[in-house]
Amino acid sequence: QVQVVESGGGLVQAGGSLRLSCEVSGSFFSINDMGWYRRTPGKQRELVAIITRGGNTNYADSVKGRFTIARDNAKNTVNLQMNSLKLEDTAVYLCYVQYNDGDVRYEYWGQGTQVTVSS
Repeated sequence: QVQVVESGGGLVQAGGSLRLSCEVSGSFFSINDMGWYRRTPGKQRELVAIITRGGNTNYADSVKGRFTIARDNAKNTVNLQMNSLKLEDTAVYLCYVQYNDGDVRYEYWGQGTQVTVSS
């Protein structure tokens, strides 16, 4: 069982910046990948950025060069720095964690934090 606390969402004008944070706690053996997804009405949940335990990253094409993901393995946290925000970045952003509990691998998404970009 894991608990995820997301923070940092809000309202920002186009071109502005926000920083999302996610802290993971609970009972697990190890955390593997961490990342962020986003969800908008009428669309499927999509991957925004993901980072492995070793620090390898992968980004959606739509955010490359604007968003940066980073994690702190000692604190079980993952952050998403979002710059040059666009109207189409408006969404609920969900923290994602893949973890092991014994020999079983689990995936978990947080409740999300709202990001709204205005013109």
